[in-house]
Amino acid sequence: MIDRRGAWLEIDLDAIRHNIGLIRSVVGAVAVAPVIKAEAYGHGMVAVGQAIAPIVDALCVATLDEAITLRPRVGGRILMLYPVPHAAVPEAVALDIELPVMAQADLDAIRAAARPDRAPVRVHIGVETGMGRGGLPPGQVAAVAAEAHADPAIELAGLWSHLHSPEDPPTSDGQLLRFEVATTALREAAIPVPPRHSAASGGIFTGDEPALDFVRPGVAAYGVLDEGLPIAPDALAAAAGLRPAMSLKARPVAFSDVPEGGTVGYGGTWRAQRPTRIAVLPVGYGDGYLRAAQPGAEVLVRGGRASLVGRVSMDAVTVDITDLPGLDYEEEFVLLGSQGSASISAGELARRRNTIAWEVLTSMAQRLARVYHPSAGTTESA
Repeated sequence: MIDRRGAWLEIDLDAIRHNIGLIRSVVGAVAVAPVIKAEAYGHGMVAVGQAIAPIVDALCVATLDEAITLRPRVGGRILMLYPVPHAAVPEAVALDIELPVMAQADLDAIRAAARPDRAPVRVHIGVETGMGRGGLPPGQVAAVAAEAHADPAIELAGLWSHLHSPEDPPTSDGQLLRFEVATTALREAAIPVPPRHSAASGGIFTGDEPALDFVRPGVAAYGVLDEGLPIAPDALAAAAGLRPAMSLKARPVAFSDVPEGGTVGYGGTWRAQRPTRIAVLPVGYGDGYLRAAQPGAEVLVRGGRASLVGRVSMDAVTVDITDLPGLDYEEEFVLLGSQGSASISAGELARRRNTIAWEVLTSMAQRLARVYHPSAGTTESA
C-alpha cells in the first residue's frame, strides 16, 4: 500500500466469508441474502459484493444508486430493500433488480415498466407488521399479490417484513402473527406463497424469529452483534466465532512535547498534569471517528492501550504516549480492531458515542482508504 496519508481501514474479506458460513450453520438450508447497503456497512460494497457473491443466494441494497454501481460488477440476484422512485422504475427493471412492493402504486409502476419480451420482474411484497416504515397491511396483501401473480411479466418472488425488536420475543411474536395473517390470506386465495423472509442479524441469532425461506444478515456478516442481544443456546458457538472484519489504523504524522499545565486541542479542554509527549494521528471526525468518542477513548499501540487527550478534530486525534518512549513515525496505532491480545470493538466505540455499532461502522467510509486482505493477497481501494 502506498501510504499517502497515514490512516486507513483494513478489511478482512476472509472474515466476512467466514461469518457467512457461521450464519449458514445457524439457519440451515435456507437462502442467505446479506445486506451490503451503505458501502457494506463501511467495508466497501463492490469489494464485499464480489467476495461473497459466489457463496450467497442474493445481495441486498437500499438504493437504486447502489444497485446501479453493483450490477455491472457482480452477477446474480440483487434485492432492493426500499421502493424505487416511480420515475426510476424502468431503469431498475432494465438492470434486473428485484424490487419491493410496499404499496399498490409501487406495483402499478413496476407493471408499467415490465416488458413481456424480457424475463419477468421479480417483486417482493412488503407486509406492515409494526415497524411503521411502509408496507401493505396484512388485509391488503392478497389482492395485490393476486394482481402480481396474474401478470406474466411479474414474478412474485418474495413476501417479507422486518422485526423492530428481535431481542423482545413478545413484540416479535406479535409482528410474526400479523405476517402469518398475510400468508394465510394468500393460501386462502389460492395464490402460491412465495419465499418468505423477515429475519435479519438479530432474528438469526436470538432464535425467536423463524428463518422461513431466507434470511437477510446485516451487521453479523461483518462480525458484529448488538452486545445486549440475547443469543439462542444453539447459536452461541456461532455468535462467539464471528470475526470483526474492519480495523482502523494510523501512524503518527507529528509529535508534540507539552509542558505541565499546557493544553491540547480545540478549546484547551485537556490540560497536562505532567510534562507530556503527544502523538498526532491523521484521523478525525471527517473520517467518521466522531467527536463523541471523547472523553475516555483509547487506542492500541505496542499491544496495550493509550489514552486520547483533547477533542477529536476534523482531521486528527492526539494520544498521550508519555509512558511509551521511543515511538516514531512508523509506529502503528489501532483505533478500531485488535493488536496482540488487546482489542477495541465497534461496540466499545458505540458506548463512548452513545450510539450503536451500526453507526460506528458505516461512519468510517468517508475518505479513508481501504486495504483488503482476501485469501489471495492484499489489495488497495480508495
